[in-house]
Amino acid sequence: MPRQPLRVMGTAEIAEYLGVSRQWVEVLSKRRDFPEPAAVLKAGRIWRTEDIEHWATEHRPRSEPDEPA
Repeated sequence: MPRQPLRVMGTAEIAEYLGVSRQWVEVLSKRRDFPEPAAVLKAGRIWRTEDIEHWATEHRPRSEPDEPA
């Protein structure tokens, strides 16, 4: 049986998936309920796609907070 390829996402992919900025993903990633990264590389952290998809079904942010004027 062929192995399924490992599906991963970096900050940019998570931002696109959630419809928020990369900076907001950094804020979200510090939350206790956000998934732990699958690995930390020199290029940054990566998460398993299924972990992010599962998290998003229950915690998807509605939007980023308004920018201060």
